[in-house]
Amino acid sequence: MDVNEAIRFKRAVREFKNEKLTDDEIRTILKAGRRAQSSKNSQPWHFIAIQEHGKLEQLSKLGTFAGHLAGAALGVAIITPHPDERFSIMFDAGQAAAYMQLAAWELGVGSCLATIYEPDQARQLLGFPEDLHLRIAISFGYPADESQITQAPQGNGRMAFNEIIHWDTW
Repeated sequence: MDVNEAIRFKRAVREFKNEKLTDDEIRTILKAGRRAQSSKNSQPWHFIAIQEHGKLEQLSKLGTFAGHLAGAALGVAIITPHPDERFSIMFDAGQAAAYMQLAAWELGVGSCLATIYEPDQARQLLGFPEDLHLRIAISFGYPADESQITQAPQGNGRMAFNEIIHWDTW
């Protein structure tokens, strides 16, 4: 994989084919998250890999813009200690999410992040311990529109380089 190409072309995919991922693809995606760097190698995460359609549909209702989970072949709930425990926990979880999404992209699998706004309901649904939390889940699946994996950036949706980069001071 060309990393710069992946960064440039990876898009959020919210509509998926009704097709299962292979066990090898699922393991590749999950292994990438497990291998993500974290503060002091603390690895402050657990992943719940969800393939059961009913659970994905229920989870999709626990976030305002999480509907794409309902159509996914795989959902991954990133379970962490409470973010107030240490500033870097959500940054670390984000890196695990990014690693999984890039691994998926290389396999031709689309993905999209979902913010979970009902963590207590998510706990009831997924059965994780009281001292852990769910704020982010990711949907994975083969894109309904296969061109989304290789589609060039559209329009002018990004801020210009000089608008966001500051050298040495603001």
